[in-house]
Amino acid sequence: MKRVLFIIVQCTWGLLQTLIGLGFFLANRKCSHRMYRGCIDTQWNYHGGLSLGLFIFTPPDSQPNADLIRVHEYGHSIQSLLLGPLMFFIGIISIAWGDLPYFARMRRTRHLPYTACFVEAWASHWGEKATGQKAIWE
Repeated sequence: MKRVLFIIVQCTWGLLQTLIGLGFFLANRKCSHRMYRGCIDTQWNYHGGLSLGLFIFTPPDSQPNADLIRVHEYGHSIQSLLLGPLMFFIGIISIAWGDLPYFARMRRTRHLPYTACFVEAWASHWGEKATGQKAIWE
């Protein structure tokens, strides 16, 4: 019942990010897919992860830290449940922190973990609380 409710909320309150996630899912339709705690987990060919509502995108299981990344991305899906359309702002912060060269340089020179950004720490925290498993914190 919890998973059905999870899916309903992601497809209503989290509709914006779920629709964008559907686009990513279709673009990666040849990749391996599975259900993970109500999310559709696509194992794509990137070393990092992405969460868009009902969809999470994680590295293949053969990659080190893949399970930790999956729990972290699931944490972002919990954020989506809580914030709904406001998740757009969390996504902007997350993408900027993860992809802009300025922040990559800052993390490297100051020896900051990826979760030094509050939205990333929040995702790892919620992922661990929801799953009982370890998330990535580096």
